[in-house]
Amino acid sequence: MMFRTGPRNLITDVAGLRVGNASDVTLKSGVTTVLCDEPAVAGLQILGGAPGTRETDLLEPHNLIEAIHAVVLSGGSAFGLDAASGVQAALRERGIGVEVGGFRVPIVPAAILFDLRNGGDKDWGRYPPYRDLGYEAALSVGTDFALGTVGAGTGALTSGLKGGLGSASTVLDSGVTIGALAAANPIGSVTIARSRHFWAAPFEIGDEFGGLGYPSPIPEDAKRILLKFRDKQVGGNTTIAVIATDAVLTKAAAKRLAMSAHDGFVRAIWPTHTPADGDLVFALATGKSGIELAPNDAIDLYAAAGATMARAISRGVFAATPADGDLFPVWSSR
Repeated sequence: MMFRTGPRNLITDVAGLRVGNASDVTLKSGVTTVLCDEPAVAGLQILGGAPGTRETDLLEPHNLIEAIHAVVLSGGSAFGLDAASGVQAALRERGIGVEVGGFRVPIVPAAILFDLRNGGDKDWGRYPPYRDLGYEAALSVGTDFALGTVGAGTGALTSGLKGGLGSASTVLDSGVTIGALAAANPIGSVTIARSRHFWAAPFEIGDEFGGLGYPSPIPEDAKRILLKFRDKQVGGNTTIAVIATDAVLTKAAAKRLAMSAHDGFVRAIWPTHTPADGDLVFALATGKSGIELAPNDAIDLYAAAGATMARAISRGVFAATPADGDLFPVWSSR
């Protein structure tokens, strides 16, 4: 199977999805939301040891809700969970939600990353601004959106470099499209040692994050574990992400898709899934292709989930741009 990107090389190549971002450059934080044109089957897998979430238990296959209306990725640590309320408010105004006793309840799971300690002004007063940022993100959704220092990636950091919001897509031989969206803020590094070469290089399509491949020879210090803020208090790291497809999936298969997408974390970040990371993947299946995958094609889908996620993470760091007060440089300056 040969991988090729969709027309945008974004998660919105998956039919039925739109993405919106809201950023506050003074705060050095922001919100990203994925809106489903119609309720999408959803799943979840958490492998980090420090997650921050809202409305995620309902995504387990044995629980009642089969489909959701939106997903939110936010900065702000636990304060950022307010962003889902803003997205929910925007959907409610449009009459979107599950009907319960005559009321419409939008189902909006959310996850956060820790970007409080990144040089931004967090003196927001009594209430944090994330509810308003979530509302703004929901109103700005479209099929084209920026990558890098934007939305939930506005204040993201990795080991030695700014992180960012990344996305990628893959079209499979079966005709199914799979897309990934990631806000990369890990404790580990996305590049080999302190080089410009990305760990995810074997999965790159074209030169979507520099086209440099692996260094030759591999530097001896590639084995060194490089951690963000190693000599300071450990904590405040997470890569939160969405993997999506237009294939027809059950809720259990969506969970399997989220599990497979975590392979992309392993391919793109060293180390990952640590006790200090809140690594999490939401999965969405819009079913818009109408394709129910045969067993071999399903394996291709799960393999592509990891590869596409690795590319999305790398593209987020690759696209980061500098701003006043940054603690770390951007990839393009290395």
